Amino acid sequence: MERNKNFILGVYSDPDEVVSAVMKIRSNKIKVHEVYSPFAIHGIDDALGYKRSRLPIAAFLFGMLGTLLALTMQFWMMGIDWPMIIGGKNFASLPPFIPVTFELTVLISALGMVGVFMVASDLKPYKKVRLMDTRITDDKHVIAIDLGANNGASDEIKKLLKETGAEEVNEKNFE
Repeated sequence: MERNKNFILGVYSDPDEVVSAVMKIRSNKIKVHEVYSPFAIHGIDDALGYKRSRLPIAAFLFGMLGTLLALTMQFWMMGIDWPMIIGGKNFASLPPFIPVTFELTVLISALGMVGVFMVASDLKPYKKVRLMDTRITDDKHVIAIDLGANNGASDEIKKLLKETGAEEVNEKNFE
């Protein structure tokens, strides 16, 4: 976690106002650090300029790893290490391996996505949480603007937040 971060917070009640405020703030070349909300707001990702997630690519790669691991494990165990003739079938026949292959593919894919999500989101058990405003868990939406990323133009940012319909404009310092 970075030290000595100064933020300006705009507190809103209406989620539609938040989306339009973010678009107006970004059109004035001000970088928005994050928007905090008690529920998902439709269209906020586009307004903030977020790119599409690459988590599906990771899911596919982990799924392929699970499939390869399952097939390798089964062919090794049933065809090379301890071959057994079951019901007159071949040692290493693909059709009986399908259920185990499917289950291991889903398991490795799911566990891999959880791991990738936790790393990408910087979720750690020892991380100290920055709570911008306690009301974001109840009924308010907060736009957080990092003063360090915006060259410290606090008066201009406060004025712009008020113009976009913010009920309150606060400053918050994390040491």
